[in-house]
Amino acid sequence: MTGMFGRMRIVLAASVCLAGTPALGEEGMWTFDNFPSAKVKALYGVDITPAWLDHVRGAAVRLSTGCSASTVSGRGLVLTNNHCVAECAQDLSSKGQDYYTRGYLAEEKTCPGMQAEILTAITDVTDQVTGAGKGLSGDALVKARTAVTSTIEQQACTDQATTRCQVVSLYHGGQYKLYAYRKYSDVRLVFSPGVQMAFFGGDPDNFNFPRYDLDSAFVRLYENGRPVASPGHLVWNAANPVAGQPVFVAGNPASTERQLTVAQLETQRDLTTPMRLTSLAELRGRLIRFGEENEENRRVAQDLLFGLENSYKVYVGEEQALVDPAFMAGKRAEEAALKAKVATLKSRPAGFGDPWADLAAVQAQQAELALPLNYVERGPLGSTLFDYARRLVRAAAERQKPSAQRLPGYADAQLPLLQKQVFDPKPVEPKLEQLVLEFWLSKARENMTADSPETKLLLGRDSPEDLSAALAKSSLGDPAVRRKLWDGGAAAIAASRDPMIQLVLRIDPEARRLRAIANEQVTGPATVAAEKIAKARFAAYGTSTYPDATFTLRLSYGTIQGWTYRGQTVPPFTYFPGLYERATGKPPFDLDQRWVAAQGKLSAATVFDMSTSNDIIGGNSGSPLINAKGEVIGAVFDGNIHSLGGDYGFDPKLNRAVAVSAGAVSEALRKVYHADALAEELAKEG
Repeated sequence: MTGMFGRMRIVLAASVCLAGTPALGEEGMWTFDNFPSAKVKALYGVDITPAWLDHVRGAAVRLSTGCSASTVSGRGLVLTNNHCVAECAQDLSSKGQDYYTRGYLAEEKTCPGMQAEILTAITDVTDQVTGAGKGLSGDALVKARTAVTSTIEQQACTDQATTRCQVVSLYHGGQYKLYAYRKYSDVRLVFSPGVQMAFFGGDPDNFNFPRYDLDSAFVRLYENGRPVASPGHLVWNAANPVAGQPVFVAGNPASTERQLTVAQLETQRDLTTPMRLTSLAELRGRLIRFGEENEENRRVAQDLLFGLENSYKVYVGEEQALVDPAFMAGKRAEEAALKAKVATLKSRPAGFGDPWADLAAVQAQQAELALPLNYVERGPLGSTLFDYARRLVRAAAERQKPSAQRLPGYADAQLPLLQKQVFDPKPVEPKLEQLVLEFWLSKARENMTADSPETKLLLGRDSPEDLSAALAKSSLGDPAVRRKLWDGGAAAIAASRDPMIQLVLRIDPEARRLRAIANEQVTGPATVAAEKIAKARFAAYGTSTYPDATFTLRLSYGTIQGWTYRGQTVPPFTYFPGLYERATGKPPFDLDQRWVAAQGKLSAATVFDMSTSNDIIGGNSGSPLINAKGEVIGAVFDGNIHSLGGDYGFDPKLNRAVAVSAGAVSEALRKVYHADALAEELAKEG
């Protein structure tokens, strides 16, 4: 989900619906095996049957880019957002052809590293997972849980070419579910409108409404060189939506933290989020300066810059929620209510103790480890070369171990996607690499001091400038080199003289040590405490609450509606004429010339963008907006400014999702982009 923090202050009233109590209003990112159909029936008179849920689940798509999507034709055509395929468009571009800016309508080409997944089954494995950790704590508990989840995934998905399995923690350890997916490793770009019209209005309009954005795109699923058959796709409905009609969003919200304790939220407020904001703001500035040097620099940096700006604005919004006294007072009241409810229960698990105090106790250790983990274990933000080296080095070491004993992400069931991401050809820009690497190394020295062991490990006797210049000359940009190192295993890695491989080899023992300490002092104790609280919440409220988002398939319900704030009512629809009224000819309100030429041809009555009361968060980008018949009527691409604190709570009076309508997409395909074949494919399936 794209987003922006405007000048207005975000205030989440104390009356905001909180996830620790039964969900009210239209709040909730519900799993498909626990959707409140009876409540929806009572609210809207709509029957959400098991068959309806199965149909939508079978058409909902998760993209490895961190986005959502849906099949919308019988030939594997998939609807998503433009910003979900922006990296693909950038990767397919060259100095003479900027698909990121101009858009894409050409031969369908594979998106490097992209994988699509459709959920096929959900199985409860709670007893297996929690049983593996009984009597253990700290790093031993984390390793035991990693081992059992690896085994479950491997046994459930024996056909790694077409399936993927993932054990998911829900309710912060209250449940563990095995999600099985049908996966597609050949995902090809079909159409992108380009960033100019997908992100019309830029920062001033981002996370605001009215909006005039065609933030939509299409990819196609292929297997064995041919489009896949997808008979269970969603029907395309280009008719104008109606205000007040019930709508549903099926997507994969990335992460919410509505069930965190107050102590955990305070750590985010005081440490985690401010540290992220400082880093993102400075790197954003460096990228802007880099892009101003020349046109080619602008082109190669534009996708990374977009992502940084988006993340920065989201974190600003989240921090504003956390520093709001009324919001935090509501969280404290919620926590106190749960504690009081638990105190009245006739029976509590043996050794229950005070898990809230246990979680509060680990916050100091988390703060102590924050900087070393950030710079040594997580590494530089935006460096493709470092990511390749880390994956190659760790894969070579981990593949020598039994699958169940490996680090998360390197078990046999997880290797196919990892290999795809390492092997797929992808452009690497040395000048951009040098910039992000220099930033990482210079900030490590600044924040941990030149005398810290971690800084000395990273830099040795080099300066950030000299070392980043040497690292940017790595040969890992060549996919043939990467494949040779992968195939050669530990021996090839040890023999490599590549500067980035050498750096990762040097720092990896310390990075692993830091991971183990974090497991022992933070992750392990937090897991035990969170599971106790989850069990207490179940005992108090049952399954009337939904779990925090985990980038797994969820369904939210709502209606098409605007909102009223400080006496100002915002209608739920925008139309094509409003786009031309808003256009000034100057960035970010300048129009693609194809849209200038199409003025007067587009139907003035067609809804362009709309707002709905569905509960969404980042990761929902590209989610289909579905009517009661199960037809797709749009694609969600953003939230309004009031939803910026949606990571921590939901206000049904103000929080809104923003979507582009299917009708606007069809109009633009025919009258702006002259993509008649694509428009006909959608109309035929409608």
